[in-house]
Amino acid sequence: MIKNYLKIAFRNLERNKFYSFLNIIGLAAGICVFMLIAQYVVFERSYESFIPDRANIYRVSLQSYRSNQLILATAQNYPGVGPEMKNEIPEVINYARLLNMGYRNNIVITNENAKPNPIAFNQRKFLYADASFLSMMSYQMAAGNASSALAMPNTAVISEKYAKMYFGKEDAIGKTLRLQDDDLNDQLVTVTGVFKNLPSNTHLKFDVLFSYKTLFSDDKSRQRFDQNWTRENMFTYIRLRPGTDPKIVEGKLAAITNKYRTPLNQGNEKQRLSLQSLSDIHLYSDLAEEPEPNGSANTVFFISLIGIFVLMIAWINYVNLATARSISRAKEIGVRKVAGAFKHQLIFQFLTEAALINLLSLVIAYAMVVFILPYFNTISGLSLNISYLTKSWYIGLLFIIWLIGSLLSGFYPAWVLSSFKPVVVLKGQLKNATSGILLRKGLVVTQFMASVALIAGTFIVYAQLDFMRNRNIGMNINQVLVIARPGLTPGGRGDSAYNAAIDVFRNELKSSPAIEAVSTSMTIPGKQREYKETIRNTGTSSGGIIVRTNSMDNDFLNVFKMRLVAGRNFSKDYPRDPETSIIITESAAHLLGYTKTGDAIGKSVTLVDDRGKNRIIVGVVNDYHQVSLKKHLEPGMFYCALYGGGYYSVRININHLSQTILHVQQSWAKAFPGNPFEYFFLDDYFNQQYSNEQKFGKLFTTFAIFAIIISCLGLFGLSAFTATQRVKEIGIRKVLGASVINITAMLSKDFLKLVIIAVAIASPVAWLVMDKWLQDFAYHINISLWTFICAGLGAMFIALVTVSFQAIKAAIMNPVKSLRSE
Repeated sequence: MIKNYLKIAFRNLERNKFYSFLNIIGLAAGICVFMLIAQYVVFERSYESFIPDRANIYRVSLQSYRSNQLILATAQNYPGVGPEMKNEIPEVINYARLLNMGYRNNIVITNENAKPNPIAFNQRKFLYADASFLSMMSYQMAAGNASSALAMPNTAVISEKYAKMYFGKEDAIGKTLRLQDDDLNDQLVTVTGVFKNLPSNTHLKFDVLFSYKTLFSDDKSRQRFDQNWTRENMFTYIRLRPGTDPKIVEGKLAAITNKYRTPLNQGNEKQRLSLQSLSDIHLYSDLAEEPEPNGSANTVFFISLIGIFVLMIAWINYVNLATARSISRAKEIGVRKVAGAFKHQLIFQFLTEAALINLLSLVIAYAMVVFILPYFNTISGLSLNISYLTKSWYIGLLFIIWLIGSLLSGFYPAWVLSSFKPVVVLKGQLKNATSGILLRKGLVVTQFMASVALIAGTFIVYAQLDFMRNRNIGMNINQVLVIARPGLTPGGRGDSAYNAAIDVFRNELKSSPAIEAVSTSMTIPGKQREYKETIRNTGTSSGGIIVRTNSMDNDFLNVFKMRLVAGRNFSKDYPRDPETSIIITESAAHLLGYTKTGDAIGKSVTLVDDRGKNRIIVGVVNDYHQVSLKKHLEPGMFYCALYGGGYYSVRININHLSQTILHVQQSWAKAFPGNPFEYFFLDDYFNQQYSNEQKFGKLFTTFAIFAIIISCLGLFGLSAFTATQRVKEIGIRKVLGASVINITAMLSKDFLKLVIIAVAIASPVAWLVMDKWLQDFAYHINISLWTFICAGLGAMFIALVTVSFQAIKAAIMNPVKSLRSE
């Protein structure tokens, strides 16, 4: 029987090639989009899935409040947190601390076994780690023992990638690495393990781990890094006993902070420790000092909705075309019923056809995914390969899509077709039921609602991205080349030899006319590290404002084209500026109580967090955004530091870019010999903060185009079938004098009405959804009515072109032929 059903199904496909093609291609495109999105969603939600005990592992975060205002929410905390939690909270089995030295961008690690020409790299993915870390996370080792590799001082484990970079094909175990930085740290360590390269679905990406005990070079260092409660620069991970409620553990953390942070808690500052589930960090955490930019749960949610919408649009196409064409199969059904076919047999027959079409669509969709995967990787930022398409969950999902698709898209048409009465059918009295026509119209409206919403959403996403990229952030970051300070420095930071090297670098750079200005600063725009200070007018004992701090030298304003609103810049003519002066932003001046910014000049402020030092305000500059427009602008303050910055910012003329970069490299080599030369452009660096939004925009646009194409395929098929059904009417109208335009308008207007209804319903829904998305940004566009007008006109134009093709084809047909055939 099944063989017979399949034979009939194949015959119907062959007999109706045009409609079969539309059904299969439409379904294939929808399934392809859904499967690509499924891979993206599964990957984004798979972070840390390779860690067996991830459900019991948590990261400890820290929130700081001043005067009940949250001033800092950070992923880092104090060295003493982990040991104290294990001692005081019985639910905590173990802890592991990580000191993130790589963020400083000034560490050089050298292969000491390669003398006289040691191999050196600037190392950004570098951490000091407790001995428990490797075994807690269950990282796979290529060589060495995870439990003991970091147990002793002056030991290290490295990734397979770096083992190859440093030692080539030689065995890395027992080899020596040397760490140097501009704090005069100079450490020799022995490689005791090599771990397998980390998968990309982890929020912790590192290549080099030094044992935490390496930091304990003396009693002072041990006190600083083992039980310290003043330096909040530590990642702390804990493992809880299975079955433990993390809320219970969080409830016990207040006692620990009160015990060790009493002086702060008695004043205006409060601190709170909390737990973050390891699996939630990537999508749900946006704290300061994150090891890397995290993803967004909202982005994953919206992309998931798009995938469901596109697949539903494809299934709707099938239902629409199958039910619309029911009349053309009526006699077949009537004859089969007269011959003794039961209703359940007919239903099974049409379900078999639906299953066959869904299966063929699935095969084509799989091939499309393989073909599109490289492009998808480009726009999504993932690194998926063909092996992902053979994973068990993927095959299982394909089967579920096939099964659900066959039932959803096949059951209603099967029920409608099998319900025809043979007497009515064979007498030729069958007409399209009103309920069926209304259903098809409703499905067309649903399709174009989704399409209009996606078109409008695309407009809004790109308008917001354009707004963020092009909004004036208060400084000019274009044509600014940035280099992190060197790790190998003569004498260390602050030493006269180091300062002299910086002067050499500056002078060498300025010897080229392509270099417009050079500056050094503690941080740069786009850097997420939080530097904040509480300041208040000297002489007042309470209150104060929280400002974001940075350092600048005499040329900072020239490099970043900032505007001096009042007062003066730092200058060599005022040699005591580094000890006595500050420059603040306009908003800081207003918050300090000065209506006119010029009134702040010459006034003294007290630095509450810096042992109550007093500084004189010598200048006021315009407000600027240190970080992205996703966060509110903050008042700022600048110290004067001619040499102590962490970054060198160079404003360049880009007319001869390659020669200019070569000049910068040569100047670097002369001033800081032995240091690897690495640079980046500041505008690219700053815009990396919008990487999630840019990725979202590309994915949104790509899949919106797919949705529109699939909707048009369905509309194309429906319009073709409608024209076929009305061929006699069209012939009579032409004989009576109707023009091609009249016929085209007649066939098109019904579909355009449906699109207009879809626009009317979709616009407010899209507005609500996209307005919610925009609320994640402190600064965002206002959604314009024109967005929906343009989206609606676009959808109408696309629908008109789609329908008109078939309408014009029917309208220009010779009426003699159409009437003769009838």
